[in-house]
Amino acid sequence: MREPNIQGIRVRWRIFSMLVGAASVVYFQQRAISVAAERIMPELSLTQMQIGWLQWAFVLAYGLLQFPGGILGQRLGGRRALTALLSLAVLASLAAPLTPFYFHGTALFVALFLTQLTLGVAHAPFMPVCAGLMEAWLPAGRWALAQGLHTFGCQVGAAIAPPLLVVLITLLGWQPALIWASFPPLLLIGLWLWYGRDTPLEHPKVSAAELAELAATPVELPNHDISFARVKGILANRSIALITLSYIGMNYVFYLLSSWSFLYLIQERHFTLLEGGALASLPPIGAAIGAAVGGTIIDALSARIGVKWGFRIVPLIALPLAGLFLLLSTFTASAYVAVVALTLAYTTVEVNEAAYWAGTMRIGMADSMAATGVLNTGGNMGGWIGIPVVAYLSGHGQWSAAFVIGFVCAVVAALGWLWVDTSKPLVAPASAV
Repeated sequence: MREPNIQGIRVRWRIFSMLVGAASVVYFQQRAISVAAERIMPELSLTQMQIGWLQWAFVLAYGLLQFPGGILGQRLGGRRALTALLSLAVLASLAAPLTPFYFHGTALFVALFLTQLTLGVAHAPFMPVCAGLMEAWLPAGRWALAQGLHTFGCQVGAAIAPPLLVVLITLLGWQPALIWASFPPLLLIGLWLWYGRDTPLEHPKVSAAELAELAATPVELPNHDISFARVKGILANRSIALITLSYIGMNYVFYLLSSWSFLYLIQERHFTLLEGGALASLPPIGAAIGAAVGGTIIDALSARIGVKWGFRIVPLIALPLAGLFLLLSTFTASAYVAVVALTLAYTTVEVNEAAYWAGTMRIGMADSMAATGVLNTGGNMGGWIGIPVVAYLSGHGQWSAAFVIGFVCAVVAALGWLWVDTSKPLVAPASAV
C-alpha cells in the first residue's frame, strides 16, 4: 500500500544520494594504487612503467566491459547489478594490499595486475547502471543536473583519497592503510540492498503524490529485454558514435589529470609526499565543482534554447579552455601556479561530463544503460591510449609532451560536438518493440 503524501525528502532523491555516495566510493577505490605508488615502487621493486601497467589493467577491463556491463545491467536491473559490482569491488580492493604477503617477484606483479583487472571488471557497469537508474527515477529535465552531481560525488571520492590515504600510509604503511580503507563501503552496499529499487513503482515508500509528480514528465523505463536489433541500433546511431569518439579525446585529458597529478606534483614540481597529497586533492575538488555547475548550466540552457544546442555549447567552450590550462600548468615556472592551472584544467574538463552522459541518455532513452556503456567504452579508450603514453613520457622526464598531447585531444574532442544531436532520440527497430 502506498504511503500518503508526507513532507520530507522524496524517495527519488534518497535513491539518488546513494548513487552519489557509491560514486565517491568507486573513485576512492580507483585512486588507491596511484596514491600508494610512491611507497609501493621502492618496497616492491616496481618501476613507474609497471605502475602504469597496473593502472592500464584497470582501464582495460573497465573499458572493454562497459557495453556488455550496460546490457547486463539492463537485464539484471539496477538494484541487483549495483549490489553485485560494489561487492566485487570491495574484494578486489582488499586483495591488492594482501598480495605481497603471498607472492614475490614476477608472480607478485601478475597478482597485482589481476587485482586491478578485477577492480575494472567490477566498476565497468557502474556508470551505465547508474545512468539507467537516474532515467527511471528522475525526470528528463533533471538528467544533466543529476549527472553533474553524480560526477561531483565521483570527484569528492577522488579528492578525499590522496590526503586520507597519505595520512594512513604515513601512520600505518601502505598495506594496512589500503586494507582498512576497503571495509567502509560494505555499509553502503548493505543500505542499497535494503532500500534500493529499480523503479519508483517497485518502492513501497514512494507516495502516491511522488508518483504523480513523476507521471507529469513520463520517461521510458529501462528495457530489461534488450534484443540484438536494439543493440545494433545503438551501435549504428551517428550521434552515439560521434559523442563516443569525442569522449575518447576528453578522457585522455581526464586520465592524465586523475591518475598522474599526484606523481607529477612530486616528481616534476618537487613537492614533499605530504604536500603532494594535500595539493593533489585540489584538482578533484575543482572537478567536483565543475561537474555540478556544468549539469546545472546544461539543464538551464536546454530549457531556454533547446536540447540540441543546450548540450553543445558547454563542451565547445569548456574543452578548449581545459587544453589551455594544461599548457599553462606545464610551461609555468611556478609550482603553485601549476597547481592552480591543473585544478582549473580538471574543473573545465569535468564541466562536460553531464553533456556526455545526459546527452547519451537523451539519445538512448529506454536503452540508456547500453548506450552509455558504448559511450564509456570510448571514454576508456582514452585511458588505454593515454596511460601507457603518459607512463612512458613521464618515466623519461617528458611531462610537457604528455600535457601538449592533452591540449590537442581537448580541442579535437570539442570539435566533435558540432555533429552531435541530442535532440533526436534513438528509435528502436520495429522488430524489437
